[in-house]
Amino acid sequence: MNIFRSKTFAHGIHPPESKDDTSGLPIRQFPFAPSLVVPLSQHIGKPAVAVVREGQEVTRGQCIAKHDGFVSVAMHAPASGIVCHIGLTPSITGKMVPGIFIEPFPASTQEIMEGAACDASTADSEEIVAAVQQAGVVGLGGAGFPTHAKLRIPEGKFVDTLVINGAECEPYLTTDHRVMLEHSVDVMAGIPYLMKATGATRTIIAVEANKPDAAETLRATIPDGSGIELEVLPVKYPQGAEKLLITALLDREIPSGGLPLDVHALCVNVATTAEIGQLLPHGKGIQERVITVGGPAVKNKGNYRIQIGTPLRFVLETVGVEDDITRVFLGGPMMGQAVSSLDIPITKGTTGVIAFTTRETGFRDGHPQYPCIRCGYCVDACPIFLNPSQLGLLAEQDHYRRMVDDFHLMDCFECGCCTFVCPSHIPLVQQFRIAKAAVRKMKVTA
Repeated sequence: MNIFRSKTFAHGIHPPESKDDTSGLPIRQFPFAPSLVVPLSQHIGKPAVAVVREGQEVTRGQCIAKHDGFVSVAMHAPASGIVCHIGLTPSITGKMVPGIFIEPFPASTQEIMEGAACDASTADSEEIVAAVQQAGVVGLGGAGFPTHAKLRIPEGKFVDTLVINGAECEPYLTTDHRVMLEHSVDVMAGIPYLMKATGATRTIIAVEANKPDAAETLRATIPDGSGIELEVLPVKYPQGAEKLLITALLDREIPSGGLPLDVHALCVNVATTAEIGQLLPHGKGIQERVITVGGPAVKNKGNYRIQIGTPLRFVLETVGVEDDITRVFLGGPMMGQAVSSLDIPITKGTTGVIAFTTRETGFRDGHPQYPCIRCGYCVDACPIFLNPSQLGLLAEQDHYRRMVDDFHLMDCFECGCCTFVCPSHIPLVQQFRIAKAAVRKMKVTA
């Protein structure tokens, strides 16, 4: 490996970071909503199965839904209260999903229930995987993939390097930044669990150069002889994508359709790592997470620890918003999704609530879409060397099979670089999402 090369990836873009409003604000506890709803499907895989009934009293941290199979995780009560209803609730996908509705006790101390501890020094890999699944931990970077499923290494595969992803390249989001600053001890406590579960002998914590305070704080807490090192990477979007991050750090290219395991690496988000370090020693389940609430339309911006199941409407009413609010994203503006309803609850995968006014959204909304002029900007921006222009033209003709077979549609991870640079205002990422959904449907019905 060329040690003199720049530790980054080819292509990508430099959108405005827009992090200054919240990067310096410490994490604050968010008030409890009068009603919480815990969706049973907050992750990739099978939904959890409720183990409580309507009218039952629950304690904060209590398991209220068990995992249903291996690619599934448990759910825990975000507050002590009464289960007032078990039924359907809206989700970010637009579909109605099963959920558990809880009314918190107003006078409760909301002390978190503890369970059987898992000790990283004595537990074996299977015990750690089981504990992570029972804790309900999924990828907190937004992907929502059950973390325990990542940690069980298939036969014939091995991991030599664990990558802790603290890049947080998405504009506006500063949750990982604050977690690295305020919960560095939890990050270090979580890494031994991950290393033992995967068999990794080396860990690299990756932080972008726009977070020097986080890098300094983490470096100061790395134990001697731990096999943990820290790398500061150039600022570029989408640096936080695991395939690109592994290429930048290890100079290993994950093959088309492959996984980090194919190059003997595993990538885990830094906030996920901190939760594991915080939850497993106490046998607790995840019932809240750190979320950036910001954007030009938000009055009281900040990084808040918000209960899972808190309605989006309650979040916005609590922080206050401008009268001309036009669009709200769960996640960041590049890879997040614009919501169609404020009744959607906060889930484990919610990294941010970012709201915009007419001043920001009016520019693109006010410009019509033009035909592709084959300028090549999207090709130069795509970090995985696809041809978004050609994919977009095929999408318009519903040539989905050719998009997959000839132009590798399924390798696209929807970073939004192509849409960002397109002078014709073509919604390329949205076209690709529709095409992928059509391809998956064809596979199911085939």
